[in-house]
Amino acid sequence: MSIFEPSEGTLVVVPSLSLPQDELRRIAGVRSYEERLLFLLLTLREPRVKVVYLTSVPIDPEIVDYYLGFLPDPDDAAKRLTLISLDDPWSQPLTRNLLDRPDAVERLRAAIDGDAWLVPFVLSESEEELAALLGVPLYGPATSLSYYGSKSGAREVGHEAGVPMARGFGDVRSALQIEEAIEALPGERVIVKLNDGYSGLGNAIVTKADRSLTSFSAAGETWSSFTSKIRDRGAVVEEFIEHSPLYFPSALAQITPGGEAQVLATHDQVLGGVNGHVYQGCTFPAASEYRAEVGESAARIAQVLADRGVTGIFGMDFFALKGDSGYAALLCEINLRIGGTTHPFGAAVLTTEAVYDPATGLLMSGNQPKFYTATDNCSSGCLLGRTPGEVMRTAERLGIGFDSERRTGNVFHLLGAIPEHGKLGFTSIGDSREEADELHALTRRLLCGP
Repeated sequence: MSIFEPSEGTLVVVPSLSLPQDELRRIAGVRSYEERLLFLLLTLREPRVKVVYLTSVPIDPEIVDYYLGFLPDPDDAAKRLTLISLDDPWSQPLTRNLLDRPDAVERLRAAIDGDAWLVPFVLSESEEELAALLGVPLYGPATSLSYYGSKSGAREVGHEAGVPMARGFGDVRSALQIEEAIEALPGERVIVKLNDGYSGLGNAIVTKADRSLTSFSAAGETWSSFTSKIRDRGAVVEEFIEHSPLYFPSALAQITPGGEAQVLATHDQVLGGVNGHVYQGCTFPAASEYRAEVGESAARIAQVLADRGVTGIFGMDFFALKGDSGYAALLCEINLRIGGTTHPFGAAVLTTEAVYDPATGLLMSGNQPKFYTATDNCSSGCLLGRTPGEVMRTAERLGIGFDSERRTGNVFHLLGAIPEHGKLGFTSIGDSREEADELHALTRRLLCGP
């Protein structure tokens, strides 16, 4: 069973951001990230599928209409969609809040029909507790396996899978261990990464000769606050790859409840922020020069995780660099959860009905390969105060919507962040790399300004 192509049953979508809240608060419009999984409404194309979708606050009806508009029979799909809101924007994370609301749990239980899967954005003990209360299996890795999604766990899995990695040390916690690891590694700089950091916000680049030059990805971080987090949560210390040019591909994979491991896609990540480590978006597929290396390493890692009992969707990040004998792909981290490339991939395959070809690393819609470019961070002051419906109608009028006949165009997301934050995301799908990139640039220019 794959969440991208269910044939029947109920998907119970719980997009709770059950992650360290101190870093989450740094992301503008973060509550709207609960909308990242709205692409799953497109699974309602199948007449025997139901979707139950939980959020902190109600989703704008025009956003729901936008997604259902991709389907051949939006009215019938709407009858099989149940939206449940807790009407509480401030109490986070969502699942923890839900568990304190027996009335909402009962509404959720009543909406489930037949076989069901609980699909979490990230899986914590709260999601396991909710699944047990509902009597519904989880589509994701048990928390007892969450270590493999930490930075230290990724190094352990990488070693077992036999994939290349930067030199480094895992499970570092004490001040002495940090200092010893920093001094033991080559180069003038090292990178320190919190075990449970995400989107690059838990990283620090340390200059050995002068610690005052340490550069933190998260604003307002200090060495004192950072080392306190290391003591509590653990970290890895790794050599800083100074190679130029350096590329940042990733792979998306799934392990079915039956234990079948499969690579779904490779991407090149678009990164930004102070250290250039914060995820901004992606392009599919990863560049041809290292696509095969990334796909092969991802397959080996996925098999190790499957053998250890992991299920669900997850991502792997890599460094790619050119050496004397060609390109090498070094494992950077494993994100044992739905991540930033999941919704662009889901939007692309569910609108184009394309199928991934592992031999070429391409998505094929019949004989036509599909390419896409996606962002989570299109921001503009001119979007502030506008409604999602207004912006979508503007996109259609400008000719940058989705063409269902050619199966190309834009699929928008994070629409709920438009009124308050002037921010949205979109996936630009084309029949070539150039078409996807040109549409993406045009859309950014028309909606977000120069």
